[in-house]
Parts: sequence; C-alpha cells; structure tokens
Amino acid sequence: MGLIPKGWRVGTLSELGDIVAGGTPSKKKPEYYTNNGISWLTPKDLSVKCNKFTARGEIDITEDGYKNSSTKLMPRGSVLFSSRAPIGYISIAKGDICTNQGFKSVVPTYAGTAYLYYWLCENTEAIEAQASGSTFKEASGSLMRSFPALVPEKSVIDSFEKELSPILNEQEILEEEINHAEQIRDSLLPRLMSGELFMNC
Repeated sequence: MGLIPKGWRVGTLSELGDIVAGGTPSKKKPEYYTNNGISWLTPKDLSVKCNKFTARGEIDITEDGYKNSSTKLMPRGSVLFSSRAPIGYISIAKGDICTNQGFKSVVPTYAGTAYLYYWLCENTEAIEAQASGSTFKEASGSLMRSFPALVPEKSVIDSFEKELSPILNEQEILEEEINHAEQIRDSLLPRLMSGELFMNC
C-alpha cells in the first residue's frame, strides 16, 4: 500500500466494521412478504433508484419471513454493498433494514458510516477484481472480511466522522426533498400532458 501515516496500520475490512450477508425468505410462502413490514432490499431496488440513502426496497418481509430466513436486521447507518449482480451498488441505511443474499454490507464498529461509505466507494473496483464465480462474479463473505484496509488511529477515525456526519445528514435531507419533488412531478406531468389540469381550471 506504499507509505502510510504514522500510527496507521494495514489491517482488514472486518476490523473497521462487521460484514453482514443477507438472505431471502421462501418465495413459495406469500405470507412471508408484505407492503408494510420489515424493510428488505435487493440489488434490483438500488438499480431502479440508486440513492445515497435507502429506507426500504420494493417489498417488505413479515416477521415470520425474517425468522425463517438467514437475513439479518442492520441498524441505521449501515453501509449496504451489493456483492453480486452487480458488485458495487452502495447506499447508507436510513433505518433498520435487511437485505437478500446479493449483499455483503458493513455495520460500523471501529469506523463510522462516513469512513466506511467512502472506503467502499474507493475500493469497489479492487474488490470486484478479486471476486470469483462462473455465472457471475461475487464478492464472498471471506473476501470482504479479509480484504486489506488501512486502519487509522481511532482519534483520526472519530475526527473524520465528526466532520463528515453533518454533511451526510444534510445530504440525506436534500435527497428526501428531491425525491418528494420528483413524486409531485411524476404525479402532475401526465395530467398536464393530457390537458386535465387545464380542463379543471
């Protein structure tokens, strides 16, 4: 990795956060899925709208679905990282959320959300280069856990998080406002194009 700052060391990604894989409840049991339950995410959800912050996917899972699958609930601030089909969708959890097996997400422990998010953005290509698979490439849990990472002194990590957290919070608010404006636009535009709005004036 070349020269590194004094007090820093070469470690692994698992020293910065917990690597969490997802799971999928049986699709043969429709009672495992709902429109208002436990937030559950797939890579497809991020392909549709690749926001920096994510609250939920297209469909939720029920409590029974959660209990009968290998998916794990992660807290707000977890960094969601798609590990296959494709590798490299990255988003920050806006609240408690779980994912399918297409993710190897990182829950902050030693490092905070901001450091992990930008670390993954910076290292996605290197992770993908080491991924394997015959049908499609996948970054396995063992690859993610053992992937080399610079581990700064804790004081540096904490200072970085203190500086970046307010910026991320502001970005989250602005993203919500943009999404709301887009919803209004999408609702009004068809009525405008059809002339319905003018007819009601």
